[in-house]
Amino acid sequence: MLTPYDTPHTVAHDGAPHDGVAQGVSHDAPQVLDRREGPYGEVVLRRHGALLQIIANGCFLMDTSDGRSERRLIDAALDALDDRAEPSVLIGGLGVGFSLAHAAANPRWGRITVVERETAIIDWHREGPLAALSAEAFADPRTDIVKTDLVAFVNETCDTFDALCLDIDNGPDWTVTEGNDSLYSSAGLTSCARALKPGGVLAVWSARPSPKFEGSLRNAGFRQVRTEEIQVARGVPDVVHLAVRPG
Repeated sequence: MLTPYDTPHTVAHDGAPHDGVAQGVSHDAPQVLDRREGPYGEVVLRRHGALLQIIANGCFLMDTSDGRSERRLIDAALDALDDRAEPSVLIGGLGVGFSLAHAAANPRWGRITVVERETAIIDWHREGPLAALSAEAFADPRTDIVKTDLVAFVNETCDTFDALCLDIDNGPDWTVTEGNDSLYSSAGLTSCARALKPGGVLAVWSARPSPKFEGSLRNAGFRQVRTEEIQVARGVPDVVHLAVRPG
């Protein structure tokens, strides 16, 4: 397992190899700003040059270097909706806050619900270094932060949304957190469909395309299934998988 002071040579959340030479990354050792032990393991916030990075159980998750694919996740879902007024959106995973901040910046969205299971990440946004990215979105009266596991929330909620924008891992074919793969299973997609209003949109972020997941979406009854690629600085494009609940 990598320690918080190692530089993981994995694919970063922006799709670029996280090898210490990405834009804004210093060659100096990362500075750990906070480290927490929680029910899901260790979560670390560190600064590396101009970037803030989130590390979970020694695995690099994401940083503040780009965010274009996280923002596109929100826009692609909105573009796929009909012209209903003030659609509600569930954002699965707070991360560094790109998706939330982008949604809150658009007055067309109505209720914005964010599900995040890590207390540490919520704290870093409320009163820590990540507040610089998300303070306005947190203060927006449309925003509701729910501290719970996304898989459990989708399985158990009686609420429904116009859009689900899910970004809790590296994608359907490459999960790094135990239990997240169930979200992409037949049962998980059935729960997602149940949490959507008729004609609602499911948007899933992924570090790479997944034809298998497209098939799973169709088998679960979704329509208008497609995959949108988002070019990144280096490496394969990030993608957003899109599907519409019939209704």
